[in-house]
Amino acid sequence: MDAVLKSVGKKFERKTPEKLSRPSRAEAEAAVRTLLAWAGDDPEREGLLDTPKRVAKAYEQLFSGYFEDANEHLERVFEDVGGYQDMVLVRGIPFHSHCEHHMLPFIGQAHIAYYPAEGVVGLSKLARVVDIYAKRLQTQENLTSQIVSAIDDALAPRGLAVMLEAEHQCMTMRGVQKPGVSTITTQFTGVFQDDPAEQAKFMTLVRGGAR
Repeated sequence: MDAVLKSVGKKFERKTPEKLSRPSRAEAEAAVRTLLAWAGDDPEREGLLDTPKRVAKAYEQLFSGYFEDANEHLERVFEDVGGYQDMVLVRGIPFHSHCEHHMLPFIGQAHIAYYPAEGVVGLSKLARVVDIYAKRLQTQENLTSQIVSAIDDALAPRGLAVMLEAEHQCMTMRGVQKPGVSTITTQFTGVFQDDPAEQAKFMTLVRGGAR
């Protein structure tokens, strides 16, 4: 599983959680107290006494994807689909992730479509894959690529299309401070990559043109 990047010249080696020395819960809470003091507040005042515990607990939920394997959710493929070979599209999967540069949220929707080869996977499993990778420190570009890689490796579909659109709080709350700006990333494989008409069909369905 993906985790912290270690610089090796111009290359990056991703360490897995198993290879990392994970701090204790007490150390994590102490780090939060340090940040509270650095921000200019008093970690010992009444309103902040339990904040380190709450933050550590929240981090366990927000970054739980480091300790889940997307492949486990894609193992079961249903081959008895009555000969269905057309596009399968799951549209509007909500997700929230955190920018790895500023640790601020980015929130949006994922759209996933594929042409089955050997069978189909449970629709909820596609949403689960999005959640697993979103619940890690990310860039939207890398998140898009990870979703594609996991589904493509597990299903080997005739084509796969993934679109993510999200608003980044690192642009809204800091820096240029431009609320309402959305970022769109896409990645295509197979027939979607080879045929612009398939890309156009995907985009039309995502935008609701075939309701």
